[in-house]
Order: sequence, then structure tokens, then C-alpha cells
Amino acid sequence: MTKVTGTTKLLGVIGHPVEHSLSPVMHNAALAALGVDYIYLPFPIEPENLQIAIAGFAAIGVTGFSVTIPHKQAIMPLLSDITPVAQAIGAVNTVTRQNQQWVGTNTDIEGFIAPLQTTYQQDWSQKVAVILGNGGAARAVVAGCYQLGFAEIHVVGRNEQKLIEFRDSWGSSPIAEKLQVHTWPTLAKLIPQANLLVNTTPMGMYPKVDDSPLSAAEMSDLPSGAIAYDLIYIPQPTKFLQQAEKQGAIVIDGLEMLVQQGAAALKIWLQQETVPVDVMRQALRQHLGLV
Repeated sequence: MTKVTGTTKLLGVIGHPVEHSLSPVMHNAALAALGVDYIYLPFPIEPENLQIAIAGFAAIGVTGFSVTIPHKQAIMPLLSDITPVAQAIGAVNTVTRQNQQWVGTNTDIEGFIAPLQTTYQQDWSQKVAVILGNGGAARAVVAGCYQLGFAEIHVVGRNEQKLIEFRDSWGSSPIAEKLQVHTWPTLAKLIPQANLLVNTTPMGMYPKVDDSPLSAAEMSDLPSGAIAYDLIYIPQPTKFLQQAEKQGAIVIDGLEMLVQQGAAALKIWLQQETVPVDVMRQALRQHLGLV
């Protein structure tokens, strides 16, 4: 743990609840490895206290902070500047203090695409992405798939009205041209085409470890060699990824996205090009009992 002194600078994560957050584990491990005079703390902030909390952070000189549920959208009007990537997603997960102003961005795209870029370097321009769920996490995944250059991006959800709102929310952005939305019954046609299948729903998250967004029959049509990516990181592997692996799919769990989006945020706060990603990953794996 970083030694706290009278000059220690403050980073943290805001959310409600925030007790479950693993961000302090990985960030404090990285800060200690770097030997910098920072500490990263959890701040449980109820929605009605968000505005006063952000003003308080400015008053005490907080350097920056992560944003988790339920504040990712609500914080946007309280910031002086929002990066184009965060505007496109419609959510902020990272805030930094610059020139006496709060600047919001979103590192979830970077977190999502990092393992796809590093481990599975390939031409995505002829590939098809199928995304399960149409909540906030799906927005970062859609933007990430667009950034990678996927030919087709299909989002599947259970509520037709919410799907239409999701599609329309991209407006006239170039992402909208590649995006198609579908209700769940269409999955039978989409899964055989999928080169990348992503679960952005909470189905299968601890403690409901026997749940999966797909039945075994639905998953059986996933092509061998496709990539199945679950944003959930507890348990490892999820039922969804176990099903996919049986079909010969390559599997990626949500732990790497968590690490990579955190590393991207730390680079912004510390204003440096590299941070100890391996240390962050190892700290999380030890904390979760995976080593």
C-alpha cells in the first residue's frame, strides 16, 4: 500500500453502491509499484448528493476519479468538458481535473478493444459482431466494434421499444450506418454469422452463476473459431463462456476489460504513457483467488 503523507494526492471511484468495486485493488497496486505519491479510495455517493460531492472534490483538490453505476450519465451535466468518445457513448467513466475544470471521458472502449487488438490481431472489416443487451455497457461495445472496423454490428435485446431508442440515440453518427437492432427471436439467424459474440447483460454474474443469456441450443450454432466475449468477470469462466468453449470458440472474460480501462484512466490522471498493467492484472487475480 502507498504510504500516505501530507502531500499525497487523491484519486478514487464514485458509485452507489461502491463497496464491491475492484478499482481500489488494482489502482493502489499500480500506484505502489510506480512509487508515486497518490492513493485511490472508494467514495459511496448517493445520486442526490452527486452535485455537492463533485464540488467538494474540487474544493479539496482531487486529481481525478472513476465513475460507476449509477452516475455515468448523471455526471455529464456537472462537467466542464466531455471528450468526443464519451459524447458518442453517452456516458463518462473517467474524470480528471484540468485547468480548474472537470473533464470527462470514457475508457471503456479502450478497455473492451484492448484484448481484441493485442491477442487476436486480424482484419475485422469483413467480420460480424453480435452484441447481447442494449444497456450502457453495450454502447461502449458498439463504439469499440465500430472503431475496430467491423462490417456489421448487430445488437439484440428483449424490449423492442428500448432497442429502437438505442438505435435512434446514435443519430446521424457514422456508427448508425453499421448498426442494426433485433429482438431476441432473431438470434437464431444471427449466431451462425457471428465472428464476435459479446454478452453485455448481467446474466450469469455472481451469485447467479448457472444463468446464461443463451440456451445450449442457441449457442450450438456459434461457428467454431468465433470469439465469445463476456463483460462479466465473476465467476471465471461464466456459463456463457463455458457454453461457447464447448463450441470451439475463443473466449475472453471481463477481467481484461476491467484492467485495460483502468490502465487507460491511470495514464490520463498521471499524465504518463505507460503504467504497470501486469501489476494491476495480478493484483486483481490474487484478490479474486484466481492464482
